[in-house]
Amino acid sequence: MNTSKVAYRPVGLLLGIAGGMAAGAAVKQIWKVVGDDDDAPNATDEDRTWREILLAAAIQGAVFAVVKAAVDRAGATGVRRLTGTWPD
Repeated sequence: MNTSKVAYRPVGLLLGIAGGMAAGAAVKQIWKVVGDDDDAPNATDEDRTWREILLAAAIQGAVFAVVKAAVDRAGATGVRRLTGTWPD
């Protein structure tokens, strides 16, 4: 295992945790604008419509995917700066 892979693991883990928290906060803020409540509904919330459930899931999926891609890219770039090689 090369140095960049070893260096990337803890960086990726910490960035993943921070990214997940940031994505959750972003979804909450978006849902405050889009939805009727402060929190996005769960799929099993009986009092919510299909439209609300699917819209919340789409927003959550899109935000988490974008944040994950940004975090992964930033982590890999940081590791390359530190080690001189791109983690594969």
